[in-house]
Amino acid sequence: MKFLHTMIRVKDIKKSLEFYEKLIGLKLHHTMDLEDCRLYFLSDNEGYTQLELTHNFDTPEEGYTEGSKFGHLAFAVEDFKIVEKNMKELGVEYLYEPYSMASMEIAFIKDPDGNEIELIK
Repeated sequence: MKFLHTMIRVKDIKKSLEFYEKLIGLKLHHTMDLEDCRLYFLSDNEGYTQLELTHNFDTPEEGYTEGSKFGHLAFAVEDFKIVEKNMKELGVEYLYEPYSMASMEIAFIKDPDGNEIELIK
């Protein structure tokens, strides 16, 4: 069995695509139209990570609420200085600034829909 992707529903697809492409570094691979929504599949350069952003045509005006089961998405970063430059351009702030844990440095931010994103160096 092979893990394929994670799907999250988004309120504003333009903001979400900008966030995941510009800040996280994923690239739009393809889209798929269904009767009630459009699916946007993003991948990393190597094709290991795939994220499906679902934009429902009847998205609630206030967006979707986070459940208590979902934790976060985690992405490796090469340099926090580059990440911080992109964060500033997008108006994104740290939820938890970079800190050391074991032999790595981690930080947390939120995407435009409030989902937690863990950055690991």
